[in-house]
Amino acid sequence: MAEALGPATGDVSARRLFGLALPALGVLVAEPVYLLFDAAVVGRLGAGALAGLAVGGIVLAQVSTALTFLSYGTTSRAARLHGAGRDRDAVAEGVQATWLAVGIGVVLLVAVQLFASPILGVIGGGGDISTEAERWLRIAVVGAPLILITLAGNGWMRGVQDTVRPLRFVVAGVVVSTALCPVLVFGWSVAPDMGLEGSAVANVVGQFVAATLFVSAILRERVPLGVRLPVMRAQLVLGRDLILRTAAFQVCFLSATTVAARFGAAAVGAHQLVLQLWNLVALILDSLAIAAQALTGAALGASHGDVVMTLARRVTLWSTAAALGLAAAFAATYPVLPGVFTDDLSVQDEMRGIWWLFVAMIPLAGVVFALDGVLLGAGDAAFLRTATLVGALLGFLPFVWLSLTLDWGLAGIWVGLAVFIIVRLIAVVARTVSGKWITVGVENRDPSNKERS
Repeated sequence: MAEALGPATGDVSARRLFGLALPALGVLVAEPVYLLFDAAVVGRLGAGALAGLAVGGIVLAQVSTALTFLSYGTTSRAARLHGAGRDRDAVAEGVQATWLAVGIGVVLLVAVQLFASPILGVIGGGGDISTEAERWLRIAVVGAPLILITLAGNGWMRGVQDTVRPLRFVVAGVVVSTALCPVLVFGWSVAPDMGLEGSAVANVVGQFVAATLFVSAILRERVPLGVRLPVMRAQLVLGRDLILRTAAFQVCFLSATTVAARFGAAAVGAHQLVLQLWNLVALILDSLAIAAQALTGAALGASHGDVVMTLARRVTLWSTAAALGLAAAFAATYPVLPGVFTDDLSVQDEMRGIWWLFVAMIPLAGVVFALDGVLLGAGDAAFLRTATLVGALLGFLPFVWLSLTLDWGLAGIWVGLAVFIIVRLIAVVARTVSGKWITVGVENRDPSNKERS
């Protein structure tokens, strides 16, 4: 079991924070990096197979995106117990989250097998692309329970402030998938030539390796493995708020892409490229938020409410410093970076038209992500849900659709994103300063006991 990091001192040094954050970042980027490799391999099969992978991957990606409560929610609950010195109970939270992962994963597996054709017909537009996507997805979705088990495993391990083992487990799975993918896709050596289906099989095998390592870690803790419905119920209540919050993000970014596409190929291409850079920034800052979440939960579980404000300030300081560094890097590369991604001058011009909005938002995001992590560590998911929905409905979405109506172009869309960030910034700062989220101990950790707003 991970050694307690002593949050009672209020000492959130760079070494402490980044010691948790850097392995967490490795976990966050491992899957996107593998997906790029997978796409490069499948791309050798032709445009049809690559399009099928893209469409099928969109459906599977919703599993990990929509159900991240199995990770983030479990971290909050396990961290409180860890801070209280109840590490066996913290691991027991992981047991219940793992049972939830299995149950939800099996339901998803059956649902996708039953409805794959109509779902992919809508997303892929029918025809050959939908056919290719269905070939891939029917195999790949077998890994749904395994993906969710990995999310749950990440959750309880972060809660006990162990982010190194999850990195090892996830990387082990990625290495296996990476080794198998070209072998199965192209039929190297004695392996069958499976084409696109080989990519799906490689995915599932790698996911099986990672999930097995996480389950083995739970078994080694020798905690009771029985189902505890009250704990599951509390996890689902927390999960409800996080799912609604995630849905707001998805609606916003899907709307932004839809509107950008109405401004032409150059606009939507530029939007997607800058959005990928924003996603990279988000991954880096999210790793710091994960560290903040674990430290905050542990401090409150140890009944050290007097130090969490200090903790919040120091985490925010380090996160903002990291964000300023990222902003400076992107500002310095303004003359050259758009040209690295594309040689299309019209796309480069569109990118430069929103570049400084993108750069200006990064320091603001440093504060937002840090305090999101602190509040989530305190179990304040209901407030975060509400703040995100308000930001989406009053900020992001109106600007996105007004951009289309009034022909504001990409600048209008990205102003909407900036307003979204600013609304959330005001909300999380005000909430943090209020101190209403500070509830010490573990008796009131279940969100079902007290609906925060």
